[in-house]
Amino acid sequence: MQIQLSTSSLSDGRWYEYLIRFALGGAATVLTGLISSAFGASIGGLFLALPVIFCASATLIERHEIRRKRNAGGRGECRGRKAAALDAAGAALGSVAMVTFAMAFLAVSPYGAVAAFLCSAIVWILTAVNLWYARWKLKCLVRRLGS
Repeated sequence: MQIQLSTSSLSDGRWYEYLIRFALGGAATVLTGLISSAFGASIGGLFLALPVIFCASATLIERHEIRRKRNAGGRGECRGRKAAALDAAGAALGSVAMVTFAMAFLAVSPYGAVAAFLCSAIVWILTAVNLWYARWKLKCLVRRLGS
């Protein structure tokens, strides 16, 4: 399985859907800033994981897949749910990788911000790729056992 970058799905979206994502992301950032100002950075940091953007993305992904399948002459509800579920799996694995980023940053921060960021970024990407690979291998194994 080769990982590739594809921008073709960007043309599937409508301008207002991107505006909604941008507005929700901005609103979540402003809300987090207000909470941080009122209650301190440690409480505000907890709200950085606010799933506002994920919810908007999941529903838009589902709608796009349903529309794409219907345009091809089929029913797209199952495909839409599967695409949204795949996005959710990616978000969950990415969240675990972000925890490793934070732990690495905390461990390396005494050596300077640049070193901490670079080390943490490497830890994050390695964790994310390995988690996704493990998920893929587990899915293959489950398929083989079920056949």
